[in-house]
Amino acid sequence: MPKPVAPPEPPAPVRKPRKAAAPRTPKAAKAAAPVTTRTSAAPRRWSAPADFVPHIVAMLDEADGGLRTDDALARLEERVADELRPGDREKSPQGEQRWRTAARKARRELVTSGILSDAQPGVWQLRS
Repeated sequence: MPKPVAPPEPPAPVRKPRKAAAPRTPKAAKAAAPVTTRTSAAPRRWSAPADFVPHIVAMLDEADGGLRTDDALARLEERVADELRPGDREKSPQGEQRWRTAARKARRELVTSGILSDAQPGVWQLRS
């Protein structure tokens, strides 16, 4: 009897040769958007801390150098009442009027620059 013959192996898949990549050409640069400058900025809704700096220094100088925080803020409010902007009396997210927050930041900047002392907590004092 004849020997059984194994079935033939399936042919290997034929791959198509790859096409040579076309040489790349640089894409045209996109035109830059025209630069626009604002001729007039929108008016600020509330005062910046820098607006309070000269008032704080003058107020403490008149008070012989130092005031408790509550007294300093009360005197500062009297001093700048006419200069406050409409948004200054609004509450900030922390619940304090915005002008008071700006005044505290101005004080912190004055301490950092060495004009005010922070030796006593709760006291706004000119450095001697």
